[in-house]
Amino acid sequence: MKKSIINTNHAPAPIGPYSQAVMVDNTLYVSGQIAIDPATGELNIADLETETKQVLANLKAVLSAAEMDFSHIVKTGIFLSDMAHFGKVNELYGGCFEKDFPARETVAVKTLPKNVNVEISAIAVK
Repeated sequence: MKKSIINTNHAPAPIGPYSQAVMVDNTLYVSGQIAIDPATGELNIADLETETKQVLANLKAVLSAAEMDFSHIVKTGIFLSDMAHFGKVNELYGGCFEKDFPARETVAVKTLPKNVNVEISAIAVK
């Protein structure tokens, strides 16, 4: 098994003892991304659309650091602070994929890190 840590300055630094992503052979495991602007280290949560776009941009940056993109994703996990956010998040998320959507679960949870509304994790394969 070949394991390597993926890290980029174009996505937020981890806020705990974890890596942005871990590559094992040809599979990339991306940690949950929230709406931290990597340039400022501040939350970008003006509204749900802005927040979701930042989460997706962070996910894209980690994928790019592993020389991948959204087409490589086979599984995502979407965590919402309220299922009422599902429609908007689903619309923006769906725009990241052209076809062959990944498997996923979307769940509402009581609290997310830094009290954000959206967190997305992913598994991608080369």
